[in-house]
Amino acid sequence: MATEVKVPVLPESVSDATIASWHKKAGEAVKRDENLVDLETDKVVLEVPSPVDGVLKEIKFKEGDTVTSQQILAIIEEGATAAAAPAEAKKDDKPAAGAEEVQSKPAAAKAEAAAPASTKPAPVSASSSTGGELPPGARFTAATQGIDPSQVEGTGRRGAVTKEDLVNYAKSGGVGKAAGARPEERVPMTRIRKRIAERLMQSKDSIAMLTSFNEVNLAKVAAARKELGEDFQKAHGIKLGFMSFFVKAAANALQRFPVVNASVDGDDIIYHGYADISIAVSTEKGLVTPVLRNVERLGFADIEKGIADYAKKARDGKLGLDDLQGGTFTITNGGTFGSLMSTPIVNPPQSAILGMHTIKDRPIAENGQVVIAPMMYIALSYDHRIIDGKDAVQFLVDIKNQLENPNRILFGL
Repeated sequence: MATEVKVPVLPESVSDATIASWHKKAGEAVKRDENLVDLETDKVVLEVPSPVDGVLKEIKFKEGDTVTSQQILAIIEEGATAAAAPAEAKKDDKPAAGAEEVQSKPAAAKAEAAAPASTKPAPVSASSSTGGELPPGARFTAATQGIDPSQVEGTGRRGAVTKEDLVNYAKSGGVGKAAGARPEERVPMTRIRKRIAERLMQSKDSIAMLTSFNEVNLAKVAAARKELGEDFQKAHGIKLGFMSFFVKAAANALQRFPVVNASVDGDDIIYHGYADISIAVSTEKGLVTPVLRNVERLGFADIEKGIADYAKKARDGKLGLDDLQGGTFTITNGGTFGSLMSTPIVNPPQSAILGMHTIKDRPIAENGQVVIAPMMYIALSYDHRIIDGKDAVQFLVDIKNQLENPNRILFGL
């Protein structure tokens, strides 16, 4: 019986999707719930699983095609089996005339393969050791660095070799740069990257954006993590990180400065009585911002578990559209990449974003003495149309005061 594989129902905010990659070819056997194809939307990559066991009889769209909700992607012959591969010749069969010459070629190939690697330069292949096609960025890196991707262990989805894998391989001395190579490659933007570009331009063109800065002494937060971190992990099964302190402090401050948690809708200002905080997560395909909802009601363990869950989903490409919808305020942490200071861009229709940065031991004055303390610059970019400088500065000072005395976070002060 023939079974249709259709595009999932897309939400109203997503009009169509692009065929990113097929994981099966026509004529191959498939199993129920096995991923057949990846669909790339403006926000996430959706996996379309097989609804039944059988054989993929027909593929309706090729990679790069645009599809809409409920369009038929493929036909599966339910219960069928794939054609068997040709049987190998029996060992006791005598070779036909001229077979000695044919057999000598694979033997020579085996001998060549067995030769020391130094006698034969490794070619730059477009495929990884997993057999999949390299993404454009990784392909370009392989060409410029003179790397054979089949020699690199992949850390991406399903063991795929990523650009970072190739860069790390080169840095570790695996291979040097190709002499005199000046390759170029033109590739189209992915749907997600184009959407990111549109959102950034929307923010630039529609928001009167301004950024205020402050600095935070994280000595007491670091001491609390050191003192209670082990017990926290035993009790909740998750590590106590810096991010939960910032997220909870932001949620408390948003309750005291509701305009920072508001959004503009035409000539109206919408005040949100809840803190749905978007956490910026970097992925191979670009920056995404999954939402922790009702953070004002969450404890530290719930926040840490939510962040860890989203980070895993992002790495595995499992984030759903519901994970990314909404959000009243955003926190981004450039410090994980070593950023000392930056001006983060507001994610409309939100009105503000908090930027965290790297922690550096620096000399500061404390009680008339110079001491070394773990310091971080924090930044608040905001929509000056509705948020005055006074509110923005006081919001940052509120977060600073909470983090420099974590008891304030616990008691909502």
